[in-house]
Amino acid sequence: MEKFEILKGIAAPLPMMNVDTDMIIPKQFLKTIKRSGLGKNLFHELRFDMQGNIKNDFVLNWDPYKEASILIAGDNFGCGSSREHAPWSLLDFGFKCIIAPSFADIFYNNCFKNGILPIRLTQDKVDILMEQANNKKLLTVDLEKQKIISEDDSSIDFDIDEFRKKCLLEGLDDIGLTLQKKEKITQYEANLKSSHPWII
Repeated sequence: MEKFEILKGIAAPLPMMNVDTDMIIPKQFLKTIKRSGLGKNLFHELRFDMQGNIKNDFVLNWDPYKEASILIAGDNFGCGSSREHAPWSLLDFGFKCIIAPSFADIFYNNCFKNGILPIRLTQDKVDILMEQANNKKLLTVDLEKQKIISEDDSSIDFDIDEFRKKCLLEGLDDIGLTLQKKEKITQYEANLKSSHPWII
């Protein structure tokens, strides 16, 4: 998992409430267990018509939002089924940070496990950032300082669990955390083999 330190990029405005995981990545694209290649199907039914043609009325089909790395969303983002393909598709498209008033719990947790920073803010602060996104302003997300910085140098502070912050800063997913204890695991297995040779 890549380290998350400072992210500067285009923010795409998506002022929709209750965006569920089926809207994020429809069920017909869940046949793979690979994390790559899902970005092209992100928000498929919003981005494309029944014939596969691009819809010109959806924000991610417009410049410069095609290259957005930050998503400003509505309340209860990521609700619905617990499919991990949802954060996979967002990350593969290029999103590394999602800002919303609230998230579905499972989706929120899955974001951290996949290197995406989900930020909860009050609605009034989300509205400020939504307006800036609509005006195609760049935003900077500084995880270490826990600040979202606008082009005019104004900033909004955000809260994050210290352990999750540490994992993102160091690029540690569940496997990475386990590998940090590799020496202890190896020693335990050696001791177990010595004391209980019939087990191994």
